Amino acid sequence: MKKGIHPDYHKVVFKDSSTGFSFLTGSTANSDQTIEWEDGNTYPLILMEISSDSHPFYTGRQKFTQADGAVDRFNKRYGLNK
Repeated sequence: MKKGIHPDYHKVVFKDSSTGFSFLTGSTANSDQTIEWEDGNTYPLILMEISSDSHPFYTGRQKFTQADGAVDRFNKRYGLNK
């Protein structure tokens, strides 16, 4: 690899602002905010609006209204619910 063309890869804490869930991982993202992590070290803090802790797909709280509506329309059209 060529030297000097790649961004700095370092440890960063990502925090879900809606649930408070946070995790430490490697990233090239930078931030002016910092946080002291469980290991006693200080890392850059990146705030997110949604993560796997709050996203409906991962939490199982997703809504199937569009699919339910399609099934209802099909049943009404072809009279299967008589």
